[in-house]
Amino acid sequence: MVRISSRRLQAGFAAATIVFALAGCASGKWGFPYKAPVQQGNWVTSEQVALLQPGMTREQVRFALGSPTLTSVLHADRWDFPYYYKPGYGKSQERKFTVFFKDDKLVRWQGDEQPDLQPFQLANQDIKRSEAENRQTLEDAQRAKDDGKSHGNVTITPPAPTDSTTPGAVPMPGTSSPQPL
Repeated sequence: MVRISSRRLQAGFAAATIVFALAGCASGKWGFPYKAPVQQGNWVTSEQVALLQPGMTREQVRFALGSPTLTSVLHADRWDFPYYYKPGYGKSQERKFTVFFKDDKLVRWQGDEQPDLQPFQLANQDIKRSEAENRQTLEDAQRAKDDGKSHGNVTITPPAPTDSTTPGAVPMPGTSSPQPL
């Protein structure tokens, strides 16, 4: 029976503890704690902004852009459409868009450049892009596999079958029957 001294056992446990502690510190993406993404405000697209025309009524603007996030009694002729998005981990986005009215008619609008697509459309594009990348990877792997079968002008073919009755028999050039060695 192998006897291990308690001093060696303690040293082994201490070394294992240090290794596991350092391995845990090496990875920065634990996924814990979960940080939910925060989305606030109106997502206004460039397509919606393109619908705006001077002279539109408030109802028409509301139909084109959605209900304003901010309205003020002190600024009754102004609607603000702020947007803020903070992913769980990563850089936040912030956009502002404001429309101005005079006598309940749209006069002008200003704000940050707006995205072309809605969030779900962006997610669909990412899915389609990753599917296309996966398809391309599979095609490349198949092409590499097919290229591996032939090398330049030389094609690799399996050896001809031998006569199993004579051990070590191989066909002689110019003959159809195997000859013993």
